[in-house]
Amino acid sequence: MGVCPKDGDGTPIMPPGNFGGNLDVRQLTIGTKLYLPVQQAGALFSCGDGHAAQGDGEVCVSALECPMYASLKFTVIKASEKSIPSPQFQTKGGLTQKVNHDDFYGTTGVGPDLMTGAQEALRAMIDYVSETYNIEKIDAYLLASLCVDLKISEIVDAGEYVVSALLPLSIFNDSQE
Repeated sequence: MGVCPKDGDGTPIMPPGNFGGNLDVRQLTIGTKLYLPVQQAGALFSCGDGHAAQGDGEVCVSALECPMYASLKFTVIKASEKSIPSPQFQTKGGLTQKVNHDDFYGTTGVGPDLMTGAQEALRAMIDYVSETYNIEKIDAYLLASLCVDLKISEIVDAGEYVVSALLPLSIFNDSQE
C-alpha cells in the first residue's frame, strides 16, 4: 500500500520507501488505519500483494500470498493537522489477536540501515505521543523506553528495510481495574 513518491515517474513500489509501497508490515490488517505522507498531487494510492499470513520481517521474500479484496475509505488530513515522515498506523483489536485485544499505534522508519530506521520510527513515535497526548518530548521518549516495541517488519526488498515502533494505546486508558 502506498502513494506516489515525490518526483515519482514510473518508480517501482519495491523496495518500499517513506511513501509506502511494498509495505509488508504484518500488523496492517482488517480495520487498521494507515497514514501515508502525500508527496504528489492526487496521492495516486495503490495496493496489492495480499498475505494470508506473514512473520515479522517476511524473511524469505514471500509470505502466504492470497487474493485480496478490499473496501477502503480515504480521508485527507492536512499537513498542518498531522505531519508524518513515513507510514504510520493504528491497529484495530490488538497486535496479536490471541494475546492482546487492545489497539496499538505504529510508526515506521524505512531505509537501507536498520539502526537509522529504528531511530526514525522512534522519533516519529515520540512526536506522535507528544502531539497527541500533550506530553513533553523528553517524557514521551522515556515512555517509549518503557512500553514501545521495535519490530523489524520487513527486510526482503532490495536492501530497504522497514522498522516499526508499536505503542499499546491501553496505557492511556483512564479506567482502573
